[in-house]
Amino acid sequence: MVARSCINLLDLVPREVLNFPQTHRALRRVMTVPRTFSDVDGKRRDDDDDEAEDYSNAFSSECNQKIIIVANFLPINAEKDKKTGRWCFTYDEGSILWQLKDSISSETDVFYVGSLKADVDASEQENVSVELLEEFNCVPTFIPSELQKQFYHGFCKQHLWPIFHDMLPMFADFRNGFDRSLWHAYVSANKIFADKVMEVINPEQDYVWVHDYHLMVLPTFLRRRCNKIKLGYFLHSPFPSSEIYRTLPVRDEILKALLNSDLIGFHTFDYARHFLSCCSRILGLKSESKRGYIELEYFGRIISIKSLPVGIHVGWLQSALDHSSSLVKAREIYKKFKGKKLVLGVDDMDIFKGIGLKLLAMEELLQQYPEFQGELVLVQIVNPPRSNGKDVEEAQKETYITANRINKRFGFAGYQPVIIIDHPIPVYEKISYFALADCCIVNAVRDGMNLIPYEYVVCRQGSSKMDEALELDPDSPHTSALVVSEFMGCSPSLSSAIRVNPWDINGVADAMNLAIKMPSEEQQLRHDKHYRYVKSHDLAYWSRSFMRHLEHSCKDHFRNHCWGMGFGLSFRVLSLSPSFRKVSNYNIVSAYKRTSCRAIFLDYDGTIVPHSSVVKLPSAEVIAILNNICNDPNNTVFIVSGRGKTTLGEWFNQCKNLGIAAEHGYFVRWGQESTWEMSHICTNFVWKSIAEPVMRLYTEATEGAYIETKESALVWHYRDADPDFGSWQAKQLLDHLDSVLANEPVVVKKGKHIIEVMPQGITKGLVAEEVLSSMAENGKSPDFVLCIGDDRSDEDMFESLLTKAYGGTSLPAPEIFSCTVGQKPSKAKYYLDDTVDVMRLLQALGTS
Repeated sequence: MVARSCINLLDLVPREVLNFPQTHRALRRVMTVPRTFSDVDGKRRDDDDDEAEDYSNAFSSECNQKIIIVANFLPINAEKDKKTGRWCFTYDEGSILWQLKDSISSETDVFYVGSLKADVDASEQENVSVELLEEFNCVPTFIPSELQKQFYHGFCKQHLWPIFHDMLPMFADFRNGFDRSLWHAYVSANKIFADKVMEVINPEQDYVWVHDYHLMVLPTFLRRRCNKIKLGYFLHSPFPSSEIYRTLPVRDEILKALLNSDLIGFHTFDYARHFLSCCSRILGLKSESKRGYIELEYFGRIISIKSLPVGIHVGWLQSALDHSSSLVKAREIYKKFKGKKLVLGVDDMDIFKGIGLKLLAMEELLQQYPEFQGELVLVQIVNPPRSNGKDVEEAQKETYITANRINKRFGFAGYQPVIIIDHPIPVYEKISYFALADCCIVNAVRDGMNLIPYEYVVCRQGSSKMDEALELDPDSPHTSALVVSEFMGCSPSLSSAIRVNPWDINGVADAMNLAIKMPSEEQQLRHDKHYRYVKSHDLAYWSRSFMRHLEHSCKDHFRNHCWGMGFGLSFRVLSLSPSFRKVSNYNIVSAYKRTSCRAIFLDYDGTIVPHSSVVKLPSAEVIAILNNICNDPNNTVFIVSGRGKTTLGEWFNQCKNLGIAAEHGYFVRWGQESTWEMSHICTNFVWKSIAEPVMRLYTEATEGAYIETKESALVWHYRDADPDFGSWQAKQLLDHLDSVLANEPVVVKKGKHIIEVMPQGITKGLVAEEVLSSMAENGKSPDFVLCIGDDRSDEDMFESLLTKAYGGTSLPAPEIFSCTVGQKPSKAKYYLDDTVDVMRLLQALGTS
């Protein structure tokens, strides 16, 4: 339900409503200019406008624009010297966050906000913070150890990680249900990240780029501090289908928080589609595609949705290939496995990586093809697990049991078919394995992107130094063979890889056999295609594309007026055009009193009664309010609706002086004692015999849809149908009707949950023009016009009022109030929140 606003929207700016534990802050708020804010007590100022003004004043005009990259961990390696007690910090060159710097203009400063992968004592945190900020442009978030445990290993790994990988909360560790304390820890940790971002940001100039599922509510905290912040968010994991996501008890809070971003990025369109489906089913939001952009409208703000697969830093990987350590290790591995076919797997120890399934496929391969025994070796590099739990322990145990069984069954002296490397290995050793592997297999059962195949392709491309170290002919063609799971984000982009269902053990074994036995010429063609893609869609391409889309999404920030609304994690920003504002009852009543000839046009459904109302019949209160207005001889009041004349005539039988325009104005009645007139002469309804069978076909195929037959029109309703399927069917029906009725004198229109076919030339705008013209001809040219509606059909009335000339040029223009119901793009100049506001306004007019 849309939250109500008020005349002074600033009254709804939220105060401190989340009472989560604060971390100790001995460090002053360090800015990027020679100025600091004293904030020893850890309290922040609540007034958003004052805060934004202070931050703006704190930055000089000469400051470079910044991109603030926010992630759970900083791209920093931290190690403490045991002898001297000093901390040593170095960049983590393998982190994509660090590698992003190379793709950003040197004129733009890059700052990082995140946690260190080391525990820093509270007494050292201030010195560490100053050093990291000055030397590395990093702002560390020191989260207390207990809070970090609940935040990362608790909520992130126990709740978000399984659900985002399509695992329903039915596993053994979830037997106690959803742990609300872990959710509080997650929110509290996100708030600490927000505090750190605000220490280094110039809200009017800088961009913030938030990464991954650890920080999904961070956009709300940042938007609360500055409602015009330029904020992008990218999810590096899959996004689950709506059926899975809806099992999360805090589903609404997370969705609303993400919608406080300006741009939300996903690796694939599948993940974006799932997110849009959740927004539709849970929040009732609809998306539109405009010139390549998928957009959601949320309280007047436009949020862009983009599918953009991440890439790798090709240049860094090629440089690492030429490193002396890589060359030495490659020669060592080459001698060790000379004469054998090397299959490589590199995965984290995780239940979703499918290591156990891969080993079973290897076992099946050796059993089906005995010729591989003694010739084929699978080297499985296992990275340390990122979380704890019984599931990880069981996966690790299963891996070793299966590997030992394979080695015992098919191995012999001097030969092990499966080699597990489960200790941390340096980058150059991993690169050497990539360069020498005849085949790489990645068969995760669910994964966000997985860049291992990309790294393998680049390493197989090799370099002149690597060719020389391995005594290879530099002119020999480069080859590679990839077996990848179809459930990974990188799978669609690797069109020449052999895609497998990891659960199909026999299928994976066959795929490995096909990859190993593939002719060299075919391997070369597949490799060349993959390498061209990986090189052209690298990390720089990804980051530049994301920033370009973020700039496009933020281009209208300072054109509109914005107000913060709501409390806690329900906070959102209402963004309105400066010329589009909520109507003031005081102003409109004042204009009503000082005028003597008035015209009032009211829609019915969604304006006088809510669309969600089960009882559509007007209440006694509504009848009384309308009679109060209609009984004033200076007023001409019309209900302009798409409903039929019989229904409207019966419902408003007690309103003697109320005019009614039924079926969008096809039938018009000026009062109870007047007869119904047809404003549009049309006696040929042959088109109904064409349109009705088509509508019936879609009705039978769409549960919850039905057909409404009017005298002048046919309407297909799908409000009660499945939201996604109903919308999809409506689009198909619209195209179908447009095609079969192309030569008929009708128009096919899409309304709010309806598809309507009606004769040409019938609009609510024409009703308004005819009523006003008739009043002018009778010497009652109006000096006050009020028009209220909520649907697309009402936009015709709003447009008509803006272009109509009333009673000749010598007469003064009337005071016009065109109001739409709900905050949304409209041709109206004003808005009212809902039907309650509409009735309050009409009641105020009647009593005045």
